[in-house]
Amino acid sequence: MTPSARTSTDRRTMLRLIGLGAAATVGGGALAGCSKEAGSQGSATNADAIKAVLPTYKPAELLKPDIPGEGPIPHGYLSYPRELVDAVTEPPGRGGPPIQTMSPWWGPTPPPLGRNSYLGAVNGKLGVEVNPSLQDGLTYADKLNAMLGARDVPELLSAPNWEVDKVARFSDAVKALFTDLTDHLQGDNAAKYPYLAALPSGAWEYSVWGGRLYAVPFPTDGPFAWAMFYRKDLLGAAGLATPTSPDELYEFGKKATDPAKGVWAFGSVFEMVQQYFGCHQTWRKKPDGGLQHKFEDPAFEAALAFTARLFTEGLVHPDTVASKGADEKQLFNSGKILMYRDGLGAWQGMQSERVKELPTFDMQPLPVFGAQGAQPVIWGSEKPIFYTFLKKDLPAERVDEVLRVLNWCAAPFGSREFELREYGVEGQHFTRGADGTPALTELGRKELGAQYTHIGGRVPVKVRSGDTPNYVQDYIGYYRNHIGQMEPDLFAGIKLELPANWSKIIQPTDDKLRDILRGRRPVSDLAQVRKEFLDTGGEEGRAFHEKALADNGR
Repeated sequence: MTPSARTSTDRRTMLRLIGLGAAATVGGGALAGCSKEAGSQGSATNADAIKAVLPTYKPAELLKPDIPGEGPIPHGYLSYPRELVDAVTEPPGRGGPPIQTMSPWWGPTPPPLGRNSYLGAVNGKLGVEVNPSLQDGLTYADKLNAMLGARDVPELLSAPNWEVDKVARFSDAVKALFTDLTDHLQGDNAAKYPYLAALPSGAWEYSVWGGRLYAVPFPTDGPFAWAMFYRKDLLGAAGLATPTSPDELYEFGKKATDPAKGVWAFGSVFEMVQQYFGCHQTWRKKPDGGLQHKFEDPAFEAALAFTARLFTEGLVHPDTVASKGADEKQLFNSGKILMYRDGLGAWQGMQSERVKELPTFDMQPLPVFGAQGAQPVIWGSEKPIFYTFLKKDLPAERVDEVLRVLNWCAAPFGSREFELREYGVEGQHFTRGADGTPALTELGRKELGAQYTHIGGRVPVKVRSGDTPNYVQDYIGYYRNHIGQMEPDLFAGIKLELPANWSKIIQPTDDKLRDILRGRRPVSDLAQVRKEFLDTGGEEGRAFHEKALADNGR
């Protein structure tokens, strides 16, 4: 997907989100107490049924953008507004009991309610206390799995999309544990919560289970799943050209890697290499009918062999080789790796932080290229980064109160609510630069952890700041240059509730492929890995996805 004058998803470690992708996982044992049959075969809600339960979309822009977005590309703003407006004219809370929330956070844990002036300031505007529980994003899967299995969830639960996809029978969890929001948000009912109604319909489409609306989405900053970032400043200083083909990428790796100086060319790059070789993200229609999984595509094997070679020849940093959870952002920031894969949402936050210490720091996304003249494929979708669920069996008036709070949390750029949510109180949590752009103070960095951002959704925007003066143009320019190469989503508008066997095989298969990449198994073992994948759930997944397309006339 992805989380400042850089918008909600660009703030510090929050924006590392999108770069995490599917690194964290959930096992298949959730909801042991639920029926083993219900939902185990999966289901697909057709596009017409999805549209019937969505909120009526009504944009709620407070400012005219300097660079209008196109389709899923966000709007760009080249300055921070000098005058803010009140987006919400009365406290959304009704003085009810504290709202207990749980959401992930990638960074030091902020102080809790009662010892956190930022929480006090925001709660003072809400008219009801929000009591956040921030959990380590790297181990969030374990916490989420335990909660679902115990059927013990907080009043508001934020769940990353990559965790949801790996929970077997997650649709059972939704129906057993969370509030059906359809009657509150369907159609024109959402007008009561105008900033939720302003969230993109493409994000809401994924928030439907069993034909009913169950979650508030946190939209992605843009549809691209990944980019290959490189240290433009270091490449320029070393006289290294940016690669324009896989062969040049390999040669770059040979020239750039110098273990004696503690420098390696690469961190994790496999997802981007697959796109360079033209490999589709999951399923592709075959010319003679039916679906081909990417493991069956020769392009996938070529990408696997290419990346395994980078590992074998020592061009990948040892921390990446040894662990699937290496802190590649820190390695990249410190110049120990020169290229790695991350989500585009991580870009501005990292650039802003690092340039304060190293003014020459310049990270840029490598333009996407193809192998041997072939067209690359860019992966992406409008799937939201997070889903926010409300606990089941709340009284209707409490559901309304909580939705009003979420609506406040989704207030758009240009509002006082946006500024308070993202930066806290001026002079306390942030200071304002000469251009009006807020910059967090030490207290702000300590106390803010996207406690309100992750739960409320938001309309993504890109905003220039003094320490990232060219970011908006660079970001939107990258999208405009590459949006035509994005792989069409065969299942756009169809809500897939995946078969249990499919969800269970994802992580074990990833682990086997990781062993091949790191040289613990030969590339020739891909045939065996593919067979095991297809035999234990892959073929069931193929039949499920083919039926979903057929049922929707595709």
